[in-house]
Amino acid sequence: MTADVAVSLSLLAGIVALSDITRKLLSRALADTGLSVYAVELVSTFQLCCCTHELKLLSEVGGIETRLALTLTYLASVVHGLTFSGAIGNPSGTLEQAYRARFSGGCALARIACQFAAAAAAQAAVPVIWGIGLSGLHVRHKLHDYRCISPIHAPLPEAAAVELACAFAVQTAITHTRSVEEKYRVHAVAAVIAAVVYAGGSVTGAVFNPALAFSTQFRCSGNSFLEYSLVYWLSPLLGMMSSVLLFDQLIPLLSIKSSALHLPLETKKRA
Repeated sequence: MTADVAVSLSLLAGIVALSDITRKLLSRALADTGLSVYAVELVSTFQLCCCTHELKLLSEVGGIETRLALTLTYLASVVHGLTFSGAIGNPSGTLEQAYRARFSGGCALARIACQFAAAAAAQAAVPVIWGIGLSGLHVRHKLHDYRCISPIHAPLPEAAAVELACAFAVQTAITHTRSVEEKYRVHAVAAVIAAVVYAGGSVTGAVFNPALAFSTQFRCSGNSFLEYSLVYWLSPLLGMMSSVLLFDQLIPLLSIKSSALHLPLETKKRA
């Protein structure tokens, strides 16, 4: 098992290094075309999906202990945050950025298309990598024809609620740490991600990312495409929207009303 973990860690490092080199080369090559942001989005989402496939394999097939799985989830989240170079890698997050007018609706749709294209590419590429047989874990997984079982271990309403809650928590953390310096912010967000994976991982896998779920979960047997769409597409979107609605609209509105109610009291006291 130690050898399997070592091989998987080496593979993860190789994926990140290769993705980082590709990002830099494409950014320079496309600097004057306006397409560099889409290339970075494509490569970064591919990196995210490939790494998650390997971590999922370690956890579900390799049977590593929960503490190690959470540590690797935290470290992977930090690495992604530090290397993404402005990419989002999450359709829900992309729509949230478009809502805040950080880029146009057309740009958001193009980014989302890149994210799902990268997710599909990672889904196709990972079995090829596993087929090389770099570790005993990869060989065993190949012998079982890369079998994948649905990670949904609860009734659909409960599973949908878990993904919604995970997306809400992560989106809230991202929103409220935007003013923090990036090298510290990534650790705060990674800690929240590890926490929600610990809380919801046994129920749905705690993916809270529609593109990532499309890559890692949708081909698994046990649930239909419609059921996966409800849990892994609609629920994270509603979780993101709930966070934005609560902190951008409802809380400021309640604060204004509370201030308005206190004004007459203070006026009477002065009189």
